[in-house]
Amino acid sequence: MSLQNAGENVIVFDNVKFSYSGDEGVYAVNGVSLNVKRGEFLSVIGHNGSGKSTLARLINGLLEADEGRITVLGLDVSEGKNILEIRKHVGIVFQNPDNQMVASIVEDDVAFGPENIGVPREEIGKRIDWALNAVGMQDYRHSTPSKLSGGQKQRIAVAGVMAVRPEIIILDESTAMLDPKGRREVIEVVKKLNKEEGMTVILITHFMEEALLADRTIVMNRGEIVLSGTPEEIFESGEKLETYNLCLPRITEIINKLNSAGMDVQNVLHPEELAQGIIKSLNQKGITNAVSSESKSEVIKSPHEWDIDIRNLTYTYSKKSPFATKALNGVTLHIDEGEFFGIIGHTGSGKSTLVQHLNALIKLPQAEKKHRKDKKGNPGVPPSLTVGEFDLADKKTDFKKLRASVGMVFQYPEYQLFAESVFADVAFGLKNFNKKLTDEEIEKVVRESIEIVGLNYNEVKDKSPFDLSGGQKRRVAIAGVIVTKPHVLILDEPAAGLDPLGKKEIMELLHKLHREWCKTVIIVSHDMDEIAENCTKSAVISHGEVVMCDAPEKLFASADELYKLGLDIPLTSKISEVLKKSGIVINSDCTADDFANKVIGVYEGGTNA
Repeated sequence: MSLQNAGENVIVFDNVKFSYSGDEGVYAVNGVSLNVKRGEFLSVIGHNGSGKSTLARLINGLLEADEGRITVLGLDVSEGKNILEIRKHVGIVFQNPDNQMVASIVEDDVAFGPENIGVPREEIGKRIDWALNAVGMQDYRHSTPSKLSGGQKQRIAVAGVMAVRPEIIILDESTAMLDPKGRREVIEVVKKLNKEEGMTVILITHFMEEALLADRTIVMNRGEIVLSGTPEEIFESGEKLETYNLCLPRITEIINKLNSAGMDVQNVLHPEELAQGIIKSLNQKGITNAVSSESKSEVIKSPHEWDIDIRNLTYTYSKKSPFATKALNGVTLHIDEGEFFGIIGHTGSGKSTLVQHLNALIKLPQAEKKHRKDKKGNPGVPPSLTVGEFDLADKKTDFKKLRASVGMVFQYPEYQLFAESVFADVAFGLKNFNKKLTDEEIEKVVRESIEIVGLNYNEVKDKSPFDLSGGQKRRVAIAGVIVTKPHVLILDEPAAGLDPLGKKEIMELLHKLHREWCKTVIIVSHDMDEIAENCTKSAVISHGEVVMCDAPEKLFASADELYKLGLDIPLTSKISEVLKKSGIVINSDCTADDFANKVIGVYEGGTNA
């Protein structure tokens, strides 16, 4: 039952300030005044460290304001007696799902919240069914959360909050680790709860397409609200966003480039609308049918000394137990030295399991190395895995040397940080793999690695890595891996959870390493635009098998197949699909720049350009 009437403010911030350090003048939230109405869908965007997550934690009393007043559903958050009542009605889904896991079985985890607020047992069962179906995890009801992928855990975390049926739900980068289908499903459920049941939604996100779904968007910068308005008004502010360390949406960058070439395209926010604007502009010039020039895929030339070859790789978690889960099912894949290689797939498809085999974090089980007969009784093909000179199926392989040559950055980089200082954390791998280095040599290499990732050595070397922002932690984790100058660098969701500018900087850093000394870069990603903009080649994994492998422009031409696999296609591919139906064929490499150049070529050159 609601504590307030519809239309009233359910959340009120009045000149609120909060500091983690307690130092006067250093505020994570600095003088914020904000009203959120019942039933409103509010999106919050801003750079990493802008205060978005702090704002969320202040709402339900996880943090206590230093100054100002906060009321939620008419209750003062600063009064301890109100906290329990507020938390019954305000649910938060955090960035990292492991922060919310409390039980050893999925259904128990989802039931935890309803049980603690006294929901009847029969009703709890119904809520578990509803919540798990809503996030597409019903089949995992009896699974162990610790055995699930990062994206699957996030779905369970969302289901656990939804099962409480709060009046206000806050999603703090809650879809960052989900595949495109999972993101759509969660957002659709949240939209439905907002529209049909009047649930108030606060969506903290770095996905601009998610922010567009809101009634109102606020932009935070250094603890302050600097912009507020409809999503359209916010994204029309253009260059203003860049002053707050946010990048323009990719669609806006394309529009600006088209208009700078003389085309008349309105500033829109959806690919279908942009396609119609392009068609209108071309038609005004008399162009109704056209085919752009072809894009040529980059040909990788290398000595192939560091090729990766995987054949018939199979892996099962918790084998011979009730929780047995087949993660890989006969994977065969070849990655040439020199590739900037992408791996995409739905949540739980086996992506992370696959890449963890590449530096023997998961070793080929001895039983799997033997020849096994197929269903017809013919000799099976034994699994094999080679990375450069290393045969990972051979137990005599020098795995320590392998791991110095094949670096891995995990989904959650903070899990890789453990030392008391940034210097000690970055130096750890170097000391472990090369014990002959002097202190002076170690300091020189550590300094280089920290500066390569864009951090000031003197400012961060003595700091605890746990006192850094999310983006800085990501950089320190990468520095700790590249300090040994590995030949192969593997990153599992390297840009997840970062603001647009942070994502751009991380990818620029990876390309710099790739150009200068890293033979091969492999990224696992759910972001199709990220794959299109950066990768020379990509593989699609589904249910533990490689189902497609090609250059991005060829891969994303199979839109229907990718949709069926729970994936998506890049923005430029969506625009191209609409254009093609109107007789305008744009043969781009799926990057924003190339797409815009091809459209401009058609505009300037006529029917064939």
